[in-house]
Amino acid sequence: MFVLSNLISALASITSIVLTALQWLIIIWALLSWVSPDPNNPIVQLINKLTGPVLYPVRKLLPFSLKFGFDISPFIALLIIFFLQLFLVRTLNDLAVRIRMG
Repeated sequence: MFVLSNLISALASITSIVLTALQWLIIIWALLSWVSPDPNNPIVQLINKLTGPVLYPVRKLLPFSLKFGFDISPFIALLIIFFLQLFLVRTLNDLAVRIRMG
């Protein structure tokens, strides 16, 4: 059972790293949106490609009454990611410990 425990623990660690990287990408995207960078810049294009699939569904789900003239989808996406880190990653780590203990 230790193999399954290690697998789940590794999955929790990788999930945490991916979610943290996504948090930073969304923060960078929000900061870049304030300064209007060159859209042809390869780094800007990469950040847009990586954050777009996360931010688009949040934007789509926002009711019209919550659109204040500025984009709050990064804030909501960060809250969802923060929740996933608290809930999903901790749950996977706790599951790995319980499996290891027997």
